[in-house]
Amino acid sequence: MSALKPGSGTIRNSLSRPVDADYGEDWARELARPASGAGSTDAAAMVFRVGAEWLAVPLALAASVAPVAPVHRLPHRGGGGPLLGIVAAGGRLLPAVSLARLLEIDAGAAVPAGRHAFARLLVLAESGPQRGTGRSAGAFALPVDEVQGVVRYAGAALLPPAATVGRAPPPLVSGVLADAVRAAGDNGVAGSGAAGLLDAGRLMTALKGLLR
Repeated sequence: MSALKPGSGTIRNSLSRPVDADYGEDWARELARPASGAGSTDAAAMVFRVGAEWLAVPLALAASVAPVAPVHRLPHRGGGGPLLGIVAAGGRLLPAVSLARLLEIDAGAAVPAGRHAFARLLVLAESGPQRGTGRSAGAFALPVDEVQGVVRYAGAALLPPAATVGRAPPPLVSGVLADAVRAAGDNGVAGSGAAGLLDAGRLMTALKGLLR
């Protein structure tokens, strides 16, 4: 039996439609679901795509998924780094960060022919007093090319980090979830369907470092 288990069908359906009035509520319900304790799964992650790379973050770090919105550049900052500016997401103004630039991923990689995907803003926030209070400290909006959904997995099944996840500094990638994209609901994905799991603590440290 596979060590990976998919998230709900409801949320997978929401990923293949344009944003509507129920979109935010669907994501709020999915992100509030505890990781399943059934079978051998003891952890959960959000799977998404940047360029041609499939990545994942621990579900506890994924605060929400929002529609794309204009990014406003910050004054007195160059435009070539990972910090893109600020963006409105879920009623808050958050720092917008390019994971493609942070991880040195080719963001211009073409979407496979016939693939129907919607770009999103993936909002990451640390758990704690500031989460859900409306404060932007500790929260970041990441423009991504596609959000596949939630996958439940066994921590013991995590594979060693792959050197092919862009040219990411190894400390940011804690391991590889084999077949994660299919387990999150996409049976038609080309290639291995694996996703590089980003380390929550190290990723947030790197994101906060961009604000200094």
